[in-house]
Order: sequence, then structure tokens, then C-alpha cells
Amino acid sequence: MSSKAGSKQRKGRNEERLFATVAIVGSLVFGAGFSWLLFAMNSRDETQIAPAAANSKAAVIAPDHPRQLVNFSLTDRTGRAVTQSELAGKFLVVDFMFTSCSLTCPAVTGQMAQIQQLTTNQPDVELVSLTVDPRDDTPAVLEKYGERFGADTNRWLFLTGDRTDLYNLIGTSFLASDTNNEFGFMPGNFAHTERIAVVDAHGHLRGYFDGLNQNAAADVADEIAKLRNSNP
Repeated sequence: MSSKAGSKQRKGRNEERLFATVAIVGSLVFGAGFSWLLFAMNSRDETQIAPAAANSKAAVIAPDHPRQLVNFSLTDRTGRAVTQSELAGKFLVVDFMFTSCSLTCPAVTGQMAQIQQLTTNQPDVELVSLTVDPRDDTPAVLEKYGERFGADTNRWLFLTGDRTDLYNLIGTSFLASDTNNEFGFMPGNFAHTERIAVVDAHGHLRGYFDGLNQNAAADVADEIAKLRNSNP
């Protein structure tokens, strides 16, 4: 074999090795990037705290359409029945959670705990946490969860019950369905479950606040004070 032919053969082998190396590295980079993309999409709901908005005062978010608190009968964490009539005439602060949620729910529930503190001397304010996972969130489970956040059983209800009844209450009175989010992790496929809803003393949904905003508790307390003073 001539030196020219040998050199050409070695060059071909080098090019093959280079191509194989580039292909392997490219596959690893693409695979890592694709995996990250899937993770980001799958955890979108649990990581939607916007850095620019995390510390800013949040404006009230208007409902998509007029909503009214409908009649319901559910079970509190203490095991007693709670109906819509029991809450008549009160300002309601409502959030949506499930106890096995590890990120957004504890953050929003932490804001609810602050709202409880800010409204301590306001007997016309009631806090309501609605589980979207009634199968696992039994009264006993909700009792432990409420204790974790120092929830006052006289002012902060954790409600569970029949799934159809719960979903009807949430879907009719509070949240729209989110059928476009195939990566949604919240049971029930409701949109914006991170929001905290404010209901006036007449049972009308007045608006929402982003429960992942660090100022949500103070903003909710301010909104209730405005509603009380305006006597709508």
C-alpha cells in the first residue's frame, strides 16, 4: 500500500471517529435539553412565581365572568357538615389545595395563614380551603394539614366531600377548567389553582389574588377592608 493511500485511509478513519464523537455529544445535548423541556413543562404549575412580580403589590384579578357562591354541603376537617348558609353574610377568602402537593399548595396555604393572622379581630371574615383531591384528603388528613399551619377551626375551614359536589362548587363559583394543559398536575384540571379568591358578604366573587405573590396576604386584607367600607 502506498503512503498516499495509507494517509487517505487514516484520514477516513479519523473523520469517522470525529463524526461518531459529534453524533454522541449531539445526542447527549439534545437528550438533556429535551428532558429539561419536558420537566419544565411538567412542573410549570409548581414554578410559576414570576421573579419580577414576587415582591410587588398585586392588583385584584377580575373573574372571567360573574360568579356567585352556590349551595353546597361538604365536610370540614372536624367531621361536621358545612353548608353555604353557614357562610352567608361573611367575607370569604378561598384557596384550592391538596395535601400531597409539595410546592404551590404549601406556599399558598402559608399566605392563608398570614391572612388568618391579619384578620384576627374580624369575625365577619372566614377562610375556606377546598381540596381538589377528596379521595385522599379525608377529614383526618386535612386536620393534620390544618394543624401544620396553625389553622383556627373556628375561622378557617378545610372542606372535603363528594368529588362531584366539590368540583361543581369550584367550577361554578370559582375557577374555569384548564383543558389545554396536558401537563397539569392538579386534580380536577382547574385553571389558576394558585389564586386566592375573595367573596363579598353577598356571596359574589369579587376577584382573585396570586397566592404565590409574597404580598398576597396583605393585598387580600386590604381588599376586604375596601369591600367592607364600600358596602356594595
